[in-house]
Amino acid sequence: MIDYSLIDKSWTLFLDRDGVINEDKVGSYIFNRNEFIFMPGAEEAIKLFSDVFGLIMIVTNQRGVGKGLMTVEDLEDIHIYMREGLAKLGGRIDKIYFAPDLHNGGINRKPLPGMALQAKEDFPQIDFHKSIMVGNKLSDMEFGRNIEAKTIFIPSTNPETPFPHPLIDERLDSLYEVAKRLRH
Repeated sequence: MIDYSLIDKSWTLFLDRDGVINEDKVGSYIFNRNEFIFMPGAEEAIKLFSDVFGLIMIVTNQRGVGKGLMTVEDLEDIHIYMREGLAKLGGRIDKIYFAPDLHNGGINRKPLPGMALQAKEDFPQIDFHKSIMVGNKLSDMEFGRNIEAKTIFIPSTNPETPFPHPLIDERLDSLYEVAKRLRH
């Protein structure tokens, strides 16, 4: 279990994107801003996270870029659209890290910790022991374990994932459910 009463501005929140912040296109990719649809309650949740966490990072595997199905510019435009939507309610994302790697062994591809190490380089105040990783795949949970962060699993696209599970500290239905736990 996570003691939510301990979380303050010294904590960092790492979020997966597809299936957590926005609806996932299972078996495909979000190619442009028109395909980006926020998950119910996600914008409100990130507004609350913005009031509680010192830093909020997105760490997302984006193999579609590596495959040449979309460009980095396409991805950046999706992220501009997402950030604009979050800003309307006062939410923020401090930085977005993505891994276009085609192979699972790429250091930046989750579950390996490359994106977290980049974040730590950019924001030296990050303490991984005061971090939470929220994702919808076991690779997200393993990423969290690899940096010794707390992990929260959202079963949006993988509801069959068993819980309890050694990689998962908590299982909640949505980002909004996570945000409700922070109201203390």
